[in-house]
Amino acid sequence: MTVTILGLGLIGGSIALSLKENKFADLVIGVDSNIDHILTALDLRIVDKVMRLSDAIAQADIIILAIPVDMLSTMLPHVLNLISENQVVIDVGSTKKIIIDKIKSHPKRRNFIATHPMAGTEFSGPKAAIPNLFTNKNCVLCDVDDSKPELVEIIENMYTNGLKMKVMYLESTSHDVHTAYISHISHICSFALASTVLAKEENENNIFNLASTGFESTVRLAKSNPETWIPIFRQNQQNIIEVMDEYINTLHSYRNLMLAGDYEVLKKMLWQANQIKYVLS
Repeated sequence: MTVTILGLGLIGGSIALSLKENKFADLVIGVDSNIDHILTALDLRIVDKVMRLSDAIAQADIIILAIPVDMLSTMLPHVLNLISENQVVIDVGSTKKIIIDKIKSHPKRRNFIATHPMAGTEFSGPKAAIPNLFTNKNCVLCDVDDSKPELVEIIENMYTNGLKMKVMYLESTSHDVHTAYISHISHICSFALASTVLAKEENENNIFNLASTGFESTVRLAKSNPETWIPIFRQNQQNIIEVMDEYINTLHSYRNLMLAGDYEVLKKMLWQANQIKYVLS
């Protein structure tokens, strides 16, 4: 199996390492517009070779687009124009509806499968790639009825055996709503908290001397690359704003209870929130 990966950052690089380590891919070809990423990926043996996009596509059985979601709108139709009837193209982005709508009338639409491996770190670039990033994590495949069944089977096999992931299926609109709740809101709240604390730190230089693991874990996602997240926020704006409104309302409820001194009710709300540990266990 020959796999071409466009985009050699954290996700693309980690996919390459895992597919090679788990012996799913015989050859992994890398494509990237960033020369530093290319040199690093070759030096770290993340990919076996790098090529121009058209040549890399011609040799591939699977083409993986691991690029920012705003680039997919132009790159995905271009890649579909270049493939044969037996090749399959997937993306690994965090938004789905806009991308799928973009190519819904493309003659090679059934050669595309929208996927979202639910894994990542706050770091970026090929140096951040790790081979076990996806193990035992979930991968969402969207709108699979619109893709060729035999190609869906190949990608299911890639995720379950090549990346050791658990595969689930969602309609693209539902996917975007769910990711707004469990991923996108976490990132934007982490950015917001980091901004708040940094502004306070200007006047109180010792504030970070008091920071502990709780603070570090809460703002960890604020280290993520804004170049990756701004396109996601833009594409999933409506869903994210709705979640933000709900989150802000909850914060206001907490605030009002504290102002009223009603800590018994606040404690009940915290106990309700505490039940998340059973959902995530």
